[in-house]
Amino acid sequence: MSNVDVVITGLGATTPLGGDVSSTWDALLAGQNGIRRNDKEWVERFDLPARLAATLAVEPTEVLPRVQARRLDRCEQIALIAAREAWADAGFDLPTDEHESVDPERLGVSIGTGIGGPVTLLDQDDILEQQGLRKVSPLTVPMLMPNGPAAHVGIELRARAGVHSPASACASGAEGLANAWQMIQNGRADVVVAGGAEACIHPITVAGFCQSRTLSTRNDEPERASRPFDADRDGFVLGEGAGALVLERADHAAARGARIYGRLAGYGITSDAHHITGNHPEGVGQIRAIENAVRTAGLTAADIGHVNAHATSTVVGDIGEAAAIRKALGDHVVLTAPKASMGHLVGGAGAVESIVTLLSIYYGVIPATRNLENVDPRVGLDVVTGEPRKIELAAAVNDSFGFGGHNVALVFTSA
Repeated sequence: MSNVDVVITGLGATTPLGGDVSSTWDALLAGQNGIRRNDKEWVERFDLPARLAATLAVEPTEVLPRVQARRLDRCEQIALIAAREAWADAGFDLPTDEHESVDPERLGVSIGTGIGGPVTLLDQDDILEQQGLRKVSPLTVPMLMPNGPAAHVGIELRARAGVHSPASACASGAEGLANAWQMIQNGRADVVVAGGAEACIHPITVAGFCQSRTLSTRNDEPERASRPFDADRDGFVLGEGAGALVLERADHAAARGARIYGRLAGYGITSDAHHITGNHPEGVGQIRAIENAVRTAGLTAADIGHVNAHATSTVVGDIGEAAAIRKALGDHVVLTAPKASMGHLVGGAGAVESIVTLLSIYYGVIPATRNLENVDPRVGLDVVTGEPRKIELAAAVNDSFGFGGHNVALVFTSA
């Protein structure tokens, strides 16, 4: 494998805080909240104990043409919206028969999702049961398949270097970025659109998380429900959203005079092989992922100034991650936890939070963690709270961990 500088030239997102990157970033810095009461009728019908959700700030149907939106699962809709923004932000035009901004044979896509299209699957099953075969959509399978989000982006951009769809639960978006980095390093592509998407706020997923006792039940205070690292945290809030980044060979970006946000300098991927939902009690996989990412980047722990933590607001998970960070990097790093503001975006989390990590380096400011009123003493690290912190950063880590023992750490550096 060659040692190629991989830079980020485009960003795109749609989240519970905003319909694009700038509105999401501004809302995060302003300490706004994207978590709301879940007022769907099925919450009452099934008497669900967790009645909160971090739904999109802008409905996809407000952005996509109606006919196109009807042919896509919600997860596919938001992946396409984020990818289009990132593509335009990088300075590229959508391909036409007369013009292509990037050689299709040198363009790849790597967009992960943790669950894919369960809403389509369950809705179409209801139609089959109630109305019969003739009413089932012929697009059912393309809409429910987990590779659908990546496939639709690949088709729109005419990407022919490879389209990939990592499915590693809450680490899927981060693994999408790691795969993109590998594609460029291996010489398979010059440009890769990478990230993650998830839209699975549905009775069955909420009920399943309720039964596993991982969701917050602070139903009367939606804005205070997600509380990473706080001593009074009681679980996460399920959210939906997508993030996409344009990764590019540095020389390719320089040749066209592209703006560069920073570099994806290294990654670490490990697995716990311990438990289907719980992390290894000693955090061995998380520690190795962070250490491997730093080493791949050619840096040392002392070079890392900031960690954008996975920190979902679960009782056990936050403490385990904090311990892993201290072990891998030391206690000098400054942390933030965006899920306090936008909930847990599952397969989209690693991508959206990578964008936040990158912008923290680019603008020299770390967003504050909402609702951190009483830091759990077991955290033992400096977590930004109250107001955003202005700080000069040369390198930062984004953590993502998922059910099944998936661990992904990414190292971003300044341009």
